[in-house]
Amino acid sequence: MLISNVYRPTVFGCQADERLAEVARRMVEQDVGALAVLDGERVTGIITERDLVRALAAATEPAAQQAAAYASAQIKTAALDEDSREVARRMLEEGIRHLPVADHGRLVGMVSMRDLLALETWAL
Repeated sequence: MLISNVYRPTVFGCQADERLAEVARRMVEQDVGALAVLDGERVTGIITERDLVRALAAATEPAAQQAAAYASAQIKTAALDEDSREVARRMLEEGIRHLPVADHGRLVGMVSMRDLLALETWAL
């Protein structure tokens, strides 16, 4: 199955200078495990639940830290026309649980390991 059939076509994000306390609140409100990190309209990274845990372990005042300080700046993406099994394989190999989905270089959504697991489970 193609990623275009399984991804979540909404991009939830936060600004690069937002504090981690607000980032965590937004993740809870949107019921997501990752947000795109934005500098204005430009995507500069992705911040995940794991990044928040890393901040808790490392920072003296983690809630006051900026999203950009803990976000992954090397953004890997999936394409809409990629096979979902190949994307799942890449995510497993790289230890990624959330992967932005791009259409001709423009971020259009997110796919998670949970989405791909649901696809495999319910497609049987």
